[in-house]
Amino acid sequence: MAVPFSSRVGDPVWRDQAVQWSARQLGRDIDEVVQPRIRPWSTHLRLSTGTDRWWFKANCTSQAFEPALRAALHELLPDRFDEPVAVDPERGWRLTADRGPTWGEQTGPVPAGWAELIGMAASIQRRLVDHGPRVTGLGVPDCSPPTVVARYDRLTALLAGLHDDHPAHLPPELHDRLRAARPTVAAAADTLAASPLPATWQHGDLHPRNVFHIGGMPTLFDLGDSQWAHPVEILCVPHDWIGHHAGDIAWEPLFEAYADAWGQPVSVLAREWVAARLTWAVNRAMTWWDCLAEADDDEWRRWGDAPLTLLARVARP
Repeated sequence: MAVPFSSRVGDPVWRDQAVQWSARQLGRDIDEVVQPRIRPWSTHLRLSTGTDRWWFKANCTSQAFEPALRAALHELLPDRFDEPVAVDPERGWRLTADRGPTWGEQTGPVPAGWAELIGMAASIQRRLVDHGPRVTGLGVPDCSPPTVVARYDRLTALLAGLHDDHPAHLPPELHDRLRAARPTVAAAADTLAASPLPATWQHGDLHPRNVFHIGGMPTLFDLGDSQWAHPVEILCVPHDWIGHHAGDIAWEPLFEAYADAWGQPVSVLAREWVAARLTWAVNRAMTWWDCLAEADDDEWRRWGDAPLTLLARVARP
């Protein structure tokens, strides 16, 4: 059995290798190393060199594309993505400068800030439409509308085949409801495939703690959940985040800001929003399943119900 990702990156020998690589990239001695978090999908090291601070990140296999994607997006859109200090695409490693507190840690989300962020996200998506082969060529999953139904079929069969005590096991009653919902998923995918908005880059986890302000402008990071998908799917995480954390912020003006940034009537995107909520649940369930592929038993118990919970959204009345 393969060694779980968290065990590998928690090993002092591995950590020393990561620190030595970082020191070589910086050309400086590292004075202090802190490993604030280890997850089944990534780990971070906070590194200090004198008064300067840096962040090292390593990704699990399914998200090992992130360093190369970060470098590519900076090259394509240097005004929107911070340049990494160094990347090692083969090992899924990257080193970046510390940019201080995130937007969520700094000021907290306010309606104007959310509107700016969502409008900026749409602008980025429009600028990346023509770069699909490059982005997916780095390993970013192709979750565009024509791929969704096959993914849905694969996930339902996969989860239904798990042992009864597995956290992601799909019980028979829910399996029946998901089979009955398949035509709805197919119709949603068809709606998005016929959309005037083409597939493009989708951040996958757009919320205030994944945004820095550099030079007064929002800058996105934490790109490991990225997909190539219908653009409206990028709104699903902000919508749910606001519902859970900032219920006093109205969603409609933010949705209008997104539609305006794409130059589309709200009525068009409203129809696609309904469809995108379904396809996003399928695509996001896949992300969770893949990033738990190297989890240990305790991690499966902690996070393992996520793929099932997301897929079950499709069967909601």
